Amino acid sequence: MSGTTTAGARLRAAGGGANRWVVLVVLCISLLLVALDATVLHVAVPAVTEDLRPTGVELLWIVDAYPLICASLLILFGTLGDRFGRRRVLLIGYGIFGLASAVAALATTPEVLIGARALLGVGGAMIMPATLSILRAVFPDRRERAMAIGIWTAVAAVGAATGPVLGGFLVENFWWGSVFLINIPLMALILPVGRWLLPESRGGADGPWDVLGALMAAGGVLGAVLGVKRLGAGDSVLDVKAVGPLLLGGVLLALFVRRQRRREQPLIDMRMFARATFSTSVGCIILAMLALVGLELIAVQYLQLVLGLSPLETGLRLLPLTFAAMAAGATGSHTLHRVGPRRMVAWGFVLTAAAVLLLTLMGQHDRPWLLTTGFVLLGFGLQTTLFGAYESMLSEAPPDQAGGAAAIGETSYQLGAGMGIALLGSVMNAAYAPALTSLSGVPGSAGSAASNSLGEAYQVADRLGGSSGEMLRSTARHSFVHGLHVTLLVSAGLLLLGALAALRLPRVMECAAAAEKCPAPRRPEVSLPASREPAEATGSGRAAH
Repeated sequence: MSGTTTAGARLRAAGGGANRWVVLVVLCISLLLVALDATVLHVAVPAVTEDLRPTGVELLWIVDAYPLICASLLILFGTLGDRFGRRRVLLIGYGIFGLASAVAALATTPEVLIGARALLGVGGAMIMPATLSILRAVFPDRRERAMAIGIWTAVAAVGAATGPVLGGFLVENFWWGSVFLINIPLMALILPVGRWLLPESRGGADGPWDVLGALMAAGGVLGAVLGVKRLGAGDSVLDVKAVGPLLLGGVLLALFVRRQRRREQPLIDMRMFARATFSTSVGCIILAMLALVGLELIAVQYLQLVLGLSPLETGLRLLPLTFAAMAAGATGSHTLHRVGPRRMVAWGFVLTAAAVLLLTLMGQHDRPWLLTTGFVLLGFGLQTTLFGAYESMLSEAPPDQAGGAAAIGETSYQLGAGMGIALLGSVMNAAYAPALTSLSGVPGSAGSAASNSLGEAYQVADRLGGSSGEMLRSTARHSFVHGLHVTLLVSAGLLLLGALAALRLPRVMECAAAAEKCPAPRRPEVSLPASREPAEATGSGRAAH
Protein backbone atom coordinates (compact mmCIF):
# COMPACT_ATOMS: atom_id res chain seq x y z
CA MET A 1 0.00 0.00 0.00
CA SER A 2 1.22 3.44 -0.86
CA GLY A 3 2.20 5.80 1.90
CA THR A 4 1.75 8.95 -0.19
CA THR A 5 -1.90 9.49 0.59
CA THR A 6 -3.23 10.57 3.94
CA ALA A 7 -5.70 8.53 5.95
CA GLY A 8 -8.44 11.04 5.12
CA ALA A 9 -7.70 10.83 1.40
CA ARG A 10 -7.78 7.06 1.60
CA LEU A 11 -11.16 7.20 3.30
CA ARG A 12 -12.54 9.39 0.52
CA ALA A 13 -11.01 7.12 -2.10
CA ALA A 14 -12.61 4.07 -0.57
CA GLY A 15 -15.92 5.82 -0.15
CA GLY A 16 -16.20 7.49 -3.52
CA GLY A 17 -16.93 6.27 -7.03
CA ALA A 18 -18.83 3.33 -8.41
CA ASN A 19 -16.14 0.97 -7.07
CA ARG A 20 -17.81 0.95 -3.65
CA TRP A 21 -20.88 -0.80 -5.09
CA VAL A 22 -18.68 -3.52 -6.55
CA VAL A 23 -17.13 -3.87 -3.09
CA LEU A 24 -20.66 -4.27 -1.71
CA VAL A 25 -21.33 -7.14 -4.14
CA VAL A 26 -18.20 -8.97 -2.92
CA LEU A 27 -19.16 -8.41 0.72
CA CYS A 28 -22.72 -9.65 0.12
CA ILE A 29 -21.49 -12.84 -1.56
CA SER A 30 -19.27 -13.43 1.49
CA LEU A 31 -22.19 -12.94 3.86
CA LEU A 32 -24.50 -15.10 1.74
CA LEU A 33 -22.19 -18.10 2.11
CA VAL A 34 -21.89 -17.68 5.88
CA ALA A 35 -25.65 -17.22 6.38
CA LEU A 36 -26.40 -20.14 4.06
CA ASP A 37 -24.11 -22.47 5.99
CA ALA A 38 -25.95 -21.70 9.24
CA THR A 39 -29.13 -23.44 8.01
CA VAL A 40 -28.21 -25.60 5.01
CA LEU A 41 -27.30 -28.60 7.21
CA HIS A 42 -30.65 -28.79 9.01
CA VAL A 43 -32.45 -30.85 6.36
CA ALA A 44 -29.37 -33.07 5.89
CA VAL A 45 -29.33 -34.25 9.52
CA PRO A 46 -31.25 -37.52 8.82
CA ALA A 47 -28.84 -38.40 5.99
CA VAL A 48 -25.81 -37.58 8.17
CA THR A 49 -27.25 -39.73 10.97
CA GLU A 50 -27.78 -42.69 8.64
CA ASP A 51 -24.29 -42.46 7.13
CA LEU A 52 -22.02 -41.55 10.06
CA ARG A 53 -24.07 -43.09 12.92
CA PRO A 54 -23.27 -40.36 15.48
CA THR A 55 -24.38 -40.63 19.08
CA GLY A 56 -27.01 -38.18 20.34
CA VAL A 57 -24.31 -35.94 21.82
CA GLU A 58 -22.21 -36.08 18.65
CA LEU A 59 -25.22 -35.18 16.51
CA LEU A 60 -25.94 -32.20 18.76
CA TRP A 61 -22.38 -30.95 18.32
CA ILE A 62 -22.48 -31.51 14.55
CA VAL A 63 -25.41 -29.09 14.39
CA ASP A 64 -24.29 -26.64 17.11
CA ALA A 65 -20.50 -26.45 16.65
CA TYR A 66 -20.73 -23.91 13.83
CA PRO A 67 -23.06 -21.34 15.48
CA LEU A 68 -21.43 -21.74 18.91
CA ILE A 69 -17.86 -21.18 17.71
CA CYS A 70 -18.92 -18.43 15.33
CA ALA A 71 -20.83 -16.50 18.00
CA SER A 72 -18.06 -16.81 20.58
CA LEU A 73 -15.32 -15.48 18.27
CA LEU A 74 -17.15 -12.53 16.68
CA ILE A 75 -15.84 -9.95 19.17
CA LEU A 76 -12.33 -11.39 19.03
CA PHE A 77 -12.03 -11.20 15.25
CA GLY A 78 -14.07 -8.00 14.91
CA THR A 79 -11.68 -6.11 17.18
CA LEU A 80 -8.68 -7.87 15.65
CA GLY A 81 -9.73 -6.46 12.28
CA ASP A 82 -9.98 -2.96 13.78
CA ARG A 83 -6.40 -3.28 14.98
CA PHE A 84 -4.59 -5.21 12.24
CA GLY A 85 -6.75 -4.74 9.13
CA ARG A 86 -10.29 -5.83 8.32
CA ARG A 87 -9.47 -6.91 4.76
CA ARG A 88 -6.62 -9.08 6.05
CA VAL A 89 -8.88 -10.84 8.56
CA LEU A 90 -11.60 -11.27 5.91
CA LEU A 91 -9.25 -12.90 3.39
CA ILE A 92 -7.88 -15.32 6.00
CA GLY A 93 -11.50 -16.13 6.88
CA TYR A 94 -12.19 -16.97 3.23
CA GLY A 95 -9.32 -19.44 3.20
CA ILE A 96 -10.35 -21.12 6.45
CA PHE A 97 -13.99 -21.34 5.35
CA GLY A 98 -13.08 -23.01 2.07
CA LEU A 99 -10.71 -25.50 3.72
CA ALA A 100 -13.25 -26.39 6.41
CA SER A 101 -15.95 -26.90 3.76
CA ALA A 102 -13.78 -29.43 1.96
CA VAL A 103 -13.05 -31.33 5.18
CA ALA A 104 -16.75 -31.35 6.15
CA ALA A 105 -17.87 -32.59 2.73
CA LEU A 106 -15.44 -35.52 2.84
CA ALA A 107 -15.83 -36.38 6.56
CA THR A 108 -16.10 -40.10 7.28
CA THR A 109 -16.51 -39.93 11.07
CA PRO A 110 -18.62 -37.76 13.40
CA GLU A 111 -15.47 -36.42 15.08
CA VAL A 112 -14.05 -35.11 11.79
CA LEU A 113 -17.37 -33.49 10.88
CA ILE A 114 -17.60 -31.80 14.31
CA GLY A 115 -14.05 -30.46 13.90
CA ALA A 116 -14.81 -29.20 10.40
CA ARG A 117 -17.98 -27.48 11.59
CA ALA A 118 -16.02 -25.79 14.38
CA LEU A 119 -13.43 -24.62 11.82
CA LEU A 120 -16.28 -23.29 9.68
CA GLY A 121 -17.33 -21.28 12.73
CA VAL A 122 -13.84 -19.77 12.96
CA GLY A 123 -13.99 -18.74 9.30
CA GLY A 124 -17.51 -17.38 9.68
CA ALA A 125 -16.52 -15.32 12.72
CA MET A 126 -13.71 -13.73 10.69
CA ILE A 127 -15.99 -12.98 7.72
CA MET A 128 -19.18 -11.64 9.31
CA PRO A 129 -17.99 -8.56 11.27
CA ALA A 130 -15.38 -7.75 8.60
CA THR A 131 -18.06 -7.42 5.90
CA LEU A 132 -20.07 -4.94 7.97
CA SER A 133 -17.09 -2.90 9.16
CA ILE A 134 -15.65 -2.61 5.63
CA LEU A 135 -19.10 -1.54 4.47
CA ARG A 136 -19.05 1.17 7.16
CA ALA A 137 -15.69 2.40 5.85
CA VAL A 138 -16.48 2.48 2.12
CA PHE A 139 -19.86 4.20 2.58
CA PRO A 140 -19.15 7.34 4.67
CA ASP A 141 -22.33 9.00 3.34
CA ARG A 142 -25.12 7.88 5.68
CA ARG A 143 -27.86 7.80 3.04
CA GLU A 144 -25.80 5.59 0.74
CA ARG A 145 -24.71 3.51 3.71
CA ALA A 146 -28.35 2.98 4.64
CA MET A 147 -29.02 1.61 1.16
CA ALA A 148 -25.95 -0.63 1.38
CA ILE A 149 -27.00 -1.96 4.80
CA GLY A 150 -30.47 -2.65 3.42
CA ILE A 151 -28.96 -4.82 0.70
CA TRP A 152 -26.61 -6.43 3.25
CA THR A 153 -29.42 -7.36 5.66
CA ALA A 154 -31.60 -8.64 2.81
CA VAL A 155 -28.77 -10.92 1.66
CA ALA A 156 -28.44 -12.28 5.21
CA ALA A 157 -32.16 -13.10 5.20
CA VAL A 158 -31.89 -14.72 1.77
CA GLY A 159 -29.01 -16.91 2.89
CA ALA A 160 -30.71 -18.08 6.08
CA ALA A 161 -34.04 -18.79 4.38
CA THR A 162 -32.56 -20.35 1.23
CA GLY A 163 -30.47 -22.81 3.23
CA PRO A 164 -33.25 -25.35 3.87
CA VAL A 165 -34.44 -25.14 0.23
CA LEU A 166 -30.98 -25.63 -1.24
CA GLY A 167 -30.12 -28.26 1.35
CA GLY A 168 -33.31 -30.18 0.61
CA PHE A 169 -32.59 -30.13 -3.13
CA LEU A 170 -28.98 -31.28 -2.71
CA VAL A 171 -29.78 -34.05 -0.24
CA GLU A 172 -32.58 -35.40 -2.44
CA ASN A 173 -30.36 -35.46 -5.55
CA PHE A 174 -26.81 -35.98 -4.22
CA TRP A 175 -25.16 -37.02 -0.94
CA TRP A 176 -25.21 -34.99 2.26
CA GLY A 177 -21.62 -33.73 1.80
CA SER A 178 -22.77 -31.70 -1.21
CA VAL A 179 -24.27 -29.09 1.13
CA PHE A 180 -20.68 -28.18 2.08
CA LEU A 181 -19.05 -28.78 -1.28
CA ILE A 182 -20.91 -25.88 -2.92
CA ASN A 183 -18.83 -23.44 -0.84
CA ILE A 184 -15.49 -24.42 -2.39
CA PRO A 185 -15.78 -23.05 -5.96
CA LEU A 186 -17.30 -19.82 -4.66
CA MET A 187 -14.51 -19.34 -2.12
CA ALA A 188 -11.90 -20.16 -4.77
CA LEU A 189 -13.36 -17.34 -6.86
CA ILE A 190 -13.98 -14.76 -4.17
CA LEU A 191 -10.58 -15.05 -2.44
CA PRO A 192 -8.50 -13.62 -5.33
CA VAL A 193 -11.25 -11.15 -6.26
CA GLY A 194 -11.44 -9.91 -2.69
CA ARG A 195 -7.65 -9.63 -2.43
CA TRP A 196 -7.55 -7.52 -5.59
CA LEU A 197 -10.62 -5.37 -5.04
CA LEU A 198 -11.43 -4.90 -1.36
CA PRO A 199 -10.01 -1.85 0.47
CA GLU A 200 -7.96 -2.28 3.62
CA SER A 201 -9.22 -0.42 6.67
CA ARG A 202 -8.37 -0.36 10.35
CA GLY A 203 -9.11 1.71 13.43
CA GLY A 204 -6.72 4.29 14.81
CA ALA A 205 -6.07 2.68 18.20
CA ASP A 206 -2.47 2.47 19.40
CA GLY A 207 -0.90 0.11 21.91
CA PRO A 208 -0.98 -3.68 22.19
CA TRP A 209 -4.05 -5.71 21.35
CA ASP A 210 -5.80 -6.99 24.50
CA VAL A 211 -5.41 -10.74 24.00
CA LEU A 212 -6.69 -11.62 27.48
CA GLY A 213 -9.76 -9.43 27.01
CA ALA A 214 -10.49 -11.03 23.63
CA LEU A 215 -10.28 -14.52 25.16
CA MET A 216 -12.54 -13.47 28.06
CA ALA A 217 -15.12 -12.17 25.59
CA ALA A 218 -14.92 -15.39 23.54
CA GLY A 219 -15.32 -17.60 26.62
CA GLY A 220 -18.15 -15.46 27.99
CA VAL A 221 -20.18 -15.50 24.78
CA LEU A 222 -19.54 -19.23 24.31
CA GLY A 223 -20.81 -19.99 27.81
CA ALA A 224 -23.87 -17.77 27.42
CA VAL A 225 -24.89 -19.17 24.02
CA LEU A 226 -24.19 -22.78 25.05
CA GLY A 227 -26.26 -22.40 28.22
CA VAL A 228 -29.15 -20.82 26.34
CA LYS A 229 -29.07 -23.54 23.69
CA ARG A 230 -29.15 -26.29 26.33
CA LEU A 231 -32.14 -24.66 27.98
CA GLY A 232 -33.78 -24.59 24.56
CA ALA A 233 -33.00 -28.30 24.11
CA GLY A 234 -35.10 -29.07 27.19
CA ASP A 235 -32.56 -29.08 30.01
CA SER A 236 -33.94 -27.93 33.36
CA VAL A 237 -33.08 -24.51 34.75
CA LEU A 238 -31.61 -26.48 37.69
CA ASP A 239 -29.46 -28.66 35.41
CA VAL A 240 -25.77 -27.89 35.84
CA LYS A 241 -25.20 -28.62 32.12
CA ALA A 242 -27.26 -25.53 31.30
CA VAL A 243 -26.78 -23.30 34.34
CA GLY A 244 -23.03 -23.95 34.62
CA PRO A 245 -22.13 -22.50 31.20
CA LEU A 246 -24.58 -19.62 31.73
CA LEU A 247 -23.02 -18.63 35.07
CA LEU A 248 -19.47 -19.01 33.78
CA GLY A 249 -20.30 -17.01 30.67
CA GLY A 250 -21.95 -14.27 32.72
CA VAL A 251 -18.93 -13.99 35.04
CA LEU A 252 -16.47 -13.83 32.13
CA LEU A 253 -18.54 -11.17 30.34
CA ALA A 254 -18.78 -9.10 33.54
CA LEU A 255 -15.00 -9.32 33.98
CA PHE A 256 -14.55 -8.40 30.31
CA VAL A 257 -16.68 -5.27 30.70
CA ARG A 258 -14.80 -4.28 33.87
CA ARG A 259 -11.47 -4.79 32.12
CA GLN A 260 -12.49 -2.73 29.09
CA ARG A 261 -13.61 0.19 31.25
CA ARG A 262 -10.19 0.34 32.92
CA ARG A 263 -8.01 0.12 29.82
CA GLU A 264 -6.76 3.18 27.97
CA GLN A 265 -7.03 1.33 24.65
CA PRO A 266 -9.99 -1.08 25.10
CA LEU A 267 -11.07 -3.63 22.55
CA ILE A 268 -14.57 -2.16 22.71
CA ASP A 269 -15.36 1.30 24.02
CA MET A 270 -18.09 0.58 26.57
CA ARG A 271 -19.15 4.22 26.40
CA MET A 272 -21.04 3.27 23.23
CA PHE A 273 -23.61 1.47 25.38
CA ALA A 274 -24.27 4.70 27.28
CA ARG A 275 -25.76 6.11 24.07
CA ALA A 276 -29.48 5.37 23.93
CA THR A 277 -29.42 4.84 20.17
CA PHE A 278 -26.65 2.22 20.26
CA SER A 279 -27.92 0.22 23.25
CA THR A 280 -31.54 0.35 22.06
CA SER A 281 -30.53 -0.85 18.58
CA VAL A 282 -28.68 -3.82 20.09
CA GLY A 283 -31.74 -4.69 22.21
CA CYS A 284 -34.03 -4.49 19.17
CA ILE A 285 -31.77 -6.85 17.21
CA ILE A 286 -31.95 -9.38 20.05
CA LEU A 287 -35.76 -9.16 20.29
CA ALA A 288 -36.24 -9.39 16.52
CA MET A 289 -34.04 -12.48 16.21
CA LEU A 290 -35.64 -14.01 19.29
CA ALA A 291 -38.99 -13.88 17.53
CA LEU A 292 -37.77 -14.89 14.07
CA VAL A 293 -35.68 -17.96 14.90
CA GLY A 294 -38.07 -19.34 17.51
CA LEU A 295 -41.05 -18.97 15.17
CA GLU A 296 -39.15 -20.32 12.17
CA LEU A 297 -38.14 -23.44 14.08
CA ILE A 298 -41.72 -24.10 15.19
CA ALA A 299 -43.10 -23.26 11.74
CA VAL A 300 -40.83 -25.87 10.13
CA GLN A 301 -42.14 -28.51 12.54
CA TYR A 302 -45.73 -27.44 11.85
CA LEU A 303 -45.29 -27.60 8.08
CA GLN A 304 -43.61 -31.02 8.13
CA LEU A 305 -45.29 -32.84 11.03
CA VAL A 306 -48.80 -31.37 11.01
CA LEU A 307 -49.31 -30.59 7.32
CA GLY A 308 -47.07 -33.45 6.13
CA LEU A 309 -44.88 -31.45 3.72
CA SER A 310 -41.47 -32.68 2.59
CA PRO A 311 -38.29 -30.75 3.52
CA LEU A 312 -38.11 -29.24 0.03
CA GLU A 313 -41.80 -28.25 0.10
CA THR A 314 -41.25 -26.75 3.56
CA GLY A 315 -38.39 -24.65 2.28
CA LEU A 316 -40.50 -23.46 -0.66
CA ARG A 317 -43.33 -22.47 1.67
CA LEU A 318 -40.89 -20.22 3.55
CA LEU A 319 -39.74 -18.46 0.39
CA PRO A 320 -42.41 -15.70 0.62
CA LEU A 321 -40.76 -14.68 3.91
CA THR A 322 -37.46 -14.37 2.04
CA PHE A 323 -38.92 -12.33 -0.83
CA ALA A 324 -40.65 -9.99 1.61
CA ALA A 325 -37.37 -9.53 3.49
CA MET A 326 -35.62 -8.69 0.23
CA ALA A 327 -38.29 -6.08 -0.55
CA ALA A 328 -37.92 -4.54 2.90
CA GLY A 329 -34.14 -4.35 2.48
CA ALA A 330 -34.42 -2.81 -0.99
CA THR A 331 -36.80 -0.08 0.19
CA GLY A 332 -35.26 0.34 3.65
CA SER A 333 -33.09 3.35 2.83
CA HIS A 334 -36.03 5.30 1.42
CA THR A 335 -38.24 4.32 4.37
CA LEU A 336 -35.60 5.29 6.93
CA HIS A 337 -35.13 8.69 5.31
CA ARG A 338 -38.89 9.33 5.18
CA VAL A 339 -40.03 8.14 8.61
CA GLY A 340 -36.84 8.03 10.72
CA PRO A 341 -35.36 5.22 12.85
CA ARG A 342 -37.92 5.42 15.68
CA ARG A 343 -41.03 4.90 13.59
CA MET A 344 -39.33 2.49 11.20
CA VAL A 345 -38.19 0.06 13.89
CA ALA A 346 -41.33 0.46 16.02
CA TRP A 347 -43.77 -0.05 13.13
CA GLY A 348 -41.69 -2.97 11.91
CA PHE A 349 -42.21 -4.64 15.28
CA VAL A 350 -45.95 -3.81 15.21
CA LEU A 351 -46.34 -5.24 11.69
CA THR A 352 -44.53 -8.40 12.75
CA ALA A 353 -46.75 -8.75 15.82
CA ALA A 354 -49.83 -8.42 13.56
CA ALA A 355 -48.45 -11.15 11.29
CA VAL A 356 -47.86 -13.42 14.28
CA LEU A 357 -51.41 -12.88 15.52
CA LEU A 358 -52.73 -13.66 12.03
CA LEU A 359 -50.87 -16.97 12.10
CA THR A 360 -52.82 -18.02 15.22
CA LEU A 361 -55.62 -18.85 12.74
CA MET A 362 -53.57 -21.83 11.56
CA GLY A 363 -55.08 -25.20 12.40
CA GLN A 364 -54.57 -28.84 11.50
CA HIS A 365 -55.47 -28.31 7.86
CA ASP A 366 -53.45 -26.53 5.22
CA ARG A 367 -54.44 -22.91 4.53
CA PRO A 368 -51.86 -21.78 1.95
CA TRP A 369 -53.09 -18.22 1.51
CA LEU A 370 -53.17 -17.59 5.24
CA LEU A 371 -49.64 -18.94 5.66
CA THR A 372 -48.33 -16.99 2.67
CA THR A 373 -49.88 -13.73 3.89
CA GLY A 374 -48.56 -14.26 7.41
CA PHE A 375 -45.04 -15.10 6.19
CA VAL A 376 -44.95 -12.07 3.86
CA LEU A 377 -45.95 -9.70 6.67
CA LEU A 378 -43.55 -11.45 9.05
CA GLY A 379 -40.61 -11.19 6.66
CA PHE A 380 -41.27 -7.57 5.72
CA GLY A 381 -41.85 -6.44 9.31
CA LEU A 382 -38.83 -8.17 10.83
CA GLN A 383 -36.49 -7.12 8.03
CA THR A 384 -37.67 -3.52 8.42
CA THR A 385 -36.88 -3.71 12.12
CA LEU A 386 -33.48 -5.33 11.63
CA PHE A 387 -32.57 -2.83 8.93
CA GLY A 388 -33.40 0.21 11.07
CA ALA A 389 -31.66 -1.26 14.13
CA TYR A 390 -28.46 -2.27 12.29
CA GLU A 391 -28.20 1.06 10.48
CA SER A 392 -28.73 3.08 13.67
CA MET A 393 -26.24 0.97 15.63
CA LEU A 394 -23.51 1.18 13.00
CA SER A 395 -23.99 4.91 12.35
CA GLU A 396 -23.85 5.67 16.08
CA ALA A 397 -20.50 3.89 16.55
CA PRO A 398 -17.23 5.80 15.93
CA PRO A 399 -15.59 4.81 12.62
CA ASP A 400 -12.50 3.41 14.36
CA GLN A 401 -14.76 1.08 16.39
CA ALA A 402 -16.62 -0.23 13.32
CA GLY A 403 -15.30 -3.79 13.70
CA GLY A 404 -16.18 -3.94 17.38
CA ALA A 405 -19.63 -2.47 16.74
CA ALA A 406 -20.26 -4.95 13.91
CA ALA A 407 -19.16 -7.80 16.19
CA ILE A 408 -21.56 -6.61 18.91
CA GLY A 409 -24.39 -6.51 16.38
CA GLU A 410 -23.63 -10.01 15.10
CA THR A 411 -23.21 -11.37 18.63
CA SER A 412 -26.60 -9.87 19.54
CA TYR A 413 -28.00 -11.58 16.45
CA GLN A 414 -26.66 -14.96 17.61
CA LEU A 415 -27.73 -14.45 21.23
CA GLY A 416 -31.23 -13.49 20.11
CA ALA A 417 -31.43 -16.60 17.94
CA GLY A 418 -30.35 -18.85 20.81
CA MET A 419 -32.71 -17.15 23.26
CA GLY A 420 -35.56 -17.51 20.78
CA ILE A 421 -35.09 -21.25 20.53
CA ALA A 422 -34.77 -21.56 24.32
CA LEU A 423 -37.63 -19.27 25.36
CA LEU A 424 -40.22 -19.98 22.68
CA GLY A 425 -39.26 -23.66 22.65
CA SER A 426 -39.88 -23.82 26.41
CA VAL A 427 -43.27 -22.10 26.02
CA MET A 428 -44.16 -24.54 23.26
CA ASN A 429 -43.21 -27.58 25.37
CA ALA A 430 -45.10 -26.28 28.41
CA ALA A 431 -48.29 -25.91 26.37
CA TYR A 432 -47.84 -29.14 24.39
CA ALA A 433 -46.85 -31.74 26.99
CA PRO A 434 -49.62 -31.76 29.67
CA ALA A 435 -52.33 -33.27 27.47
CA LEU A 436 -50.13 -36.27 26.65
CA THR A 437 -48.70 -37.21 30.04
CA SER A 438 -52.08 -38.20 31.47
CA LEU A 439 -53.90 -39.50 28.39
CA SER A 440 -56.43 -42.21 29.29
CA GLY A 441 -56.01 -45.50 27.45
CA VAL A 442 -52.31 -44.85 26.78
CA PRO A 443 -49.55 -46.31 29.02
CA GLY A 444 -47.85 -43.69 31.19
CA SER A 445 -44.41 -44.41 29.74
CA ALA A 446 -45.75 -43.98 26.20
CA GLY A 447 -47.45 -40.70 27.08
CA SER A 448 -44.31 -39.42 28.77
CA ALA A 449 -42.19 -40.25 25.71
CA ALA A 450 -44.76 -38.65 23.38
CA SER A 451 -44.66 -35.43 25.41
CA ASN A 452 -41.05 -34.79 24.35
CA SER A 453 -41.93 -33.77 20.80
CA LEU A 454 -44.53 -34.29 18.09
CA GLY A 455 -42.11 -36.38 16.03
CA GLU A 456 -41.53 -38.72 18.97
CA ALA A 457 -45.28 -38.87 19.60
CA TYR A 458 -45.79 -40.17 16.06
CA GLN A 459 -43.15 -42.85 16.61
CA VAL A 460 -44.78 -43.96 19.87
CA ALA A 461 -48.21 -43.98 18.21
CA ASP A 462 -46.92 -46.21 15.41
CA ARG A 463 -45.52 -48.66 17.95
CA LEU A 464 -48.78 -48.74 19.92
CA GLY A 465 -51.01 -49.17 16.88
CA GLY A 466 -54.76 -49.65 17.07
CA SER A 467 -57.15 -47.19 18.67
CA SER A 468 -54.63 -46.20 21.36
CA GLY A 469 -52.05 -45.23 18.76
CA GLU A 470 -54.58 -43.28 16.71
CA MET A 471 -55.84 -41.46 19.80
CA LEU A 472 -52.27 -40.56 20.81
CA ARG A 473 -51.50 -39.27 17.30
CA SER A 474 -54.67 -37.14 17.18
CA THR A 475 -54.13 -35.74 20.68
CA ALA A 476 -50.51 -34.91 19.92
CA ARG A 477 -51.53 -33.00 16.78
CA HIS A 478 -54.19 -31.04 18.70
CA SER A 479 -51.71 -30.30 21.51
CA PHE A 480 -49.04 -29.15 19.09
CA VAL A 481 -51.39 -26.71 17.36
CA HIS A 482 -52.54 -25.44 20.76
CA GLY A 483 -48.92 -24.99 21.85
CA LEU A 484 -48.20 -23.19 18.59
CA HIS A 485 -51.01 -20.71 19.25
CA VAL A 486 -49.78 -20.03 22.80
CA THR A 487 -46.23 -19.55 21.51
CA LEU A 488 -47.42 -17.11 18.85
CA LEU A 489 -49.25 -15.03 21.47
CA VAL A 490 -46.13 -14.87 23.66
CA SER A 491 -44.06 -13.91 20.64
CA ALA A 492 -46.51 -11.14 19.75
CA GLY A 493 -46.16 -9.77 23.27
CA LEU A 494 -42.35 -9.72 22.98
CA LEU A 495 -42.59 -7.95 19.62
CA LEU A 496 -44.85 -5.25 21.06
CA LEU A 497 -42.32 -4.85 23.87
CA GLY A 498 -39.71 -4.28 21.17
CA ALA A 499 -41.93 -1.60 19.62
CA LEU A 500 -42.01 0.24 22.96
CA ALA A 501 -38.24 -0.05 23.31
CA ALA A 502 -37.80 1.45 19.84
CA LEU A 503 -39.31 4.72 21.09
CA ARG A 504 -35.85 5.53 22.50
CA LEU A 505 -34.41 5.75 18.99
CA PRO A 506 -34.02 9.12 17.23
CA ARG A 507 -37.14 10.54 15.60
CA VAL A 508 -35.36 11.51 12.38
CA MET A 509 -32.40 10.17 10.42
CA GLU A 510 -29.50 12.45 11.31
CA CYS A 511 -27.25 12.67 8.27
CA ALA A 512 -24.49 14.62 9.97
CA ALA A 513 -21.34 12.64 10.62
CA ALA A 514 -21.73 10.46 13.67
CA ALA A 515 -18.26 11.46 14.79
CA GLU A 516 -19.59 14.91 15.76
CA LYS A 517 -21.38 13.31 18.67
CA CYS A 518 -18.57 10.97 19.69
CA PRO A 519 -15.70 11.73 22.10
CA ALA A 520 -13.24 12.69 19.34
CA PRO A 521 -12.29 9.24 18.00
CA ARG A 522 -9.18 8.97 15.88
CA ARG A 523 -9.85 8.84 12.16
CA PRO A 524 -9.61 5.28 10.88
CA GLU A 525 -7.12 4.39 8.20
CA VAL A 526 -8.67 3.13 4.98
CA SER A 527 -6.67 2.30 1.88
CA LEU A 528 -7.19 0.46 -1.35
CA PRO A 529 -5.01 -2.46 -2.38
CA ALA A 530 -1.81 -1.28 -4.00
CA SER A 531 -2.88 -2.32 -7.49
CA ARG A 532 -6.11 -0.34 -7.22
CA GLU A 533 -5.13 2.76 -5.18
CA PRO A 534 -5.60 5.96 -7.23
CA ALA A 535 -2.99 8.69 -7.33
CA GLU A 536 -5.53 11.24 -6.14
CA ALA A 537 -8.44 10.81 -3.80
CA THR A 538 -11.78 11.04 -5.55
CA GLY A 539 -15.33 11.34 -4.35
CA SER A 540 -16.40 12.97 -1.16
CA GLY A 541 -16.65 11.79 2.44
CA ARG A 542 -19.16 14.56 3.24
CA ALA A 543 -22.41 13.27 4.67
CA ALA A 544 -25.62 14.10 2.82
CA HIS A 545 -28.06 16.59 4.28
